[in-house]
Amino acid sequence: MIHFRALMRTGCCRLFPCHLPCRMTTLALIAVTALITTLALHASLARADSAGRPNIVLILADDLGWSDTTLFGTTKFYQTPNIERLAARGMRFTRAYSSSPLCSPTRASVLTGLSPARHGITSPNCHLPKVTLKATETISGSPKQKATIPDSVSRLDTKYYTLAECLRDNGYATGHFGKWHLGPEPYSPLEHGFDVDVPHHPGPGPAGSYVAPWKFKDFDHDPDIPNEHIEDRMAKEAVAFIEKNKNEPFFLNYWMFGVHAPFDAKQELIEEYRERVDPEDPQRSPTYAAMIESMDDAVGTLLDALDRLEIADNTIIIFASDNGGNMYNEIDGGPPTSNAPLRGGKATMYEGGVRGPAIVVQPHVIEAGSRSDEIIQSSDFYPTLLEMLSIKSPSSQVFDGVSIVPALHGKSLDRNAIFTYFPHAPGVPDWLPPSVSVHQGDWKLIRIFHGGENGQHRYKLFHLRDDLGENDNLTAQMPGRVRQLDALIERHLVETKAVRPRPNPNFDPSKYDASSEGKAPLRGGSNAPKRGSARPIGKPAAGWQPGGTCKISVSNGVLEVNSNGKDPHLSFQLPRPLDEDSFTLKVRMKSDASGPGQVFWKVAGRPYSAERSQAFPVKHDGLEHEYVIKFSASAPVLGVRIDPARARGVIEISQMRLTSDEGDTVYQWKF
Repeated sequence: MIHFRALMRTGCCRLFPCHLPCRMTTLALIAVTALITTLALHASLARADSAGRPNIVLILADDLGWSDTTLFGTTKFYQTPNIERLAARGMRFTRAYSSSPLCSPTRASVLTGLSPARHGITSPNCHLPKVTLKATETISGSPKQKATIPDSVSRLDTKYYTLAECLRDNGYATGHFGKWHLGPEPYSPLEHGFDVDVPHHPGPGPAGSYVAPWKFKDFDHDPDIPNEHIEDRMAKEAVAFIEKNKNEPFFLNYWMFGVHAPFDAKQELIEEYRERVDPEDPQRSPTYAAMIESMDDAVGTLLDALDRLEIADNTIIIFASDNGGNMYNEIDGGPPTSNAPLRGGKATMYEGGVRGPAIVVQPHVIEAGSRSDEIIQSSDFYPTLLEMLSIKSPSSQVFDGVSIVPALHGKSLDRNAIFTYFPHAPGVPDWLPPSVSVHQGDWKLIRIFHGGENGQHRYKLFHLRDDLGENDNLTAQMPGRVRQLDALIERHLVETKAVRPRPNPNFDPSKYDASSEGKAPLRGGSNAPKRGSARPIGKPAAGWQPGGTCKISVSNGVLEVNSNGKDPHLSFQLPRPLDEDSFTLKVRMKSDASGPGQVFWKVAGRPYSAERSQAFPVKHDGLEHEYVIKFSASAPVLGVRIDPARARGVIEISQMRLTSDEGDTVYQWKF
């Protein structure tokens, strides 16, 4: 845009070529001036129109389970007085669902009002280097899988008119604080309608740890607070945003880091909760309990600021979680939490994976201390806020969510069903193969894509009012209900143009173990580093050091990688630094695991990180393939790391060679 003051300073001849006739120059100047006046008037009208509108605070907790707060009487261990304080000001929902059992898909749904089946982000892969803007089918999969797994979108496309953009266009100051996990630039909050983004971090969790020192880029802890907690700092930054914009409508998008891995907390809180542990209670991690308290403290900090500034009565607050509580990592000798009485947890299609706490507050409009049993979902927040604010969406805009304003007034919602599309199969306790589910009233149907005989779908039917723990599959007893609910699923998939799993042509019944479904060991790789303790080191082979979820060995000239989880990787320290700028790593391997591969390179003074990595697609069909991965280094390369997959399985590497840009071999491995 050409600013009017700049125009007057520079004169027309600086902005328009001198060879133009003066009349044309004058007309152009008038046109630019008119355009500037129109835009300024539009902005002024937007500010004036929004002057009486309430502020918005949207708090999204990370991995907070349905039983991780004191809202529903399901915990004796955790303490969440500020979330209780928030609920006392508005309405708590007993049946609030995330759009996905994993974070990034839900976050995209909050900002777009769309189902993951439509926006295509179905996996939390938005921190990885590969940019994918369109979901695609895969043609094959591991011989152990009956269905293929589509490739997920990995960035929130800027083509979507997000909630933040809509509110900014209607006169709101917009700020994002905390976790994002929908892509770095050019897909960061700053490209999706937010004026402010702190700490401007694209990763899946806090950088390094919750307690300082952190590893955020260009965002350091307060030197006067050596053990500063990231949630305390985020709340302070958010309060500064509130104070700056207290006299105009603002949208504070506060997406917490807590209580996602790494599992790290204030030591004094951990010790307090350690004294309260009941070994018979499935909720018994003092670290996780301390993390919940810090998360709750941040909610209190925001409420205190709104009260102190006397703007709480003119502020809408929404509190929710992006998915269910984590029950697959190991911390303090067991899983982080328990979602009981719900079954399953994060990354599962059972209630524990998608059902969480939710509160909506609007003083003098929503009854204080009220409760609703209506079914709501993450994609509902966008259309709900538009109705609450009397903002009309563009006629071309589509929502999969609905406005829940009737429920906020104590009425029933006129909605047919909600859907959860999750075409993945992460190996966690209670995992299912690629699936989609529908909730309608008290009924829930899960369709397992091509999980039956001869490529047919398989189903799980539950009546949640009578079977909240999803123990009694009623599929055989009620085939009519299955057909009726499955028809709703099919219509949803068609309407959203979902990219679906397909029958796997490489499926080998001899390698399929039906009894393994839902079974998986706890993972120990997501804890924050224990201060003063070292992580166990696996046994090396052929100079390679295993890490994450794998063990390695050499046999008959082959480096075999056995992965028991989703983070297998191995690294090699080169005998001398390599000064070349560009390299090509050529790898011959076969795999029956799943997921993309990734190559990292190490430089002096820096650990392996995503900034120095290159992703590559892997065919997990049990056949040998050659992969060629090119990368460039800005400093001498000291080591190489390869992540050959992102799941359980066996990977066999027969050849590996590193060449220069000219094709000369700079290092060759022998097995």
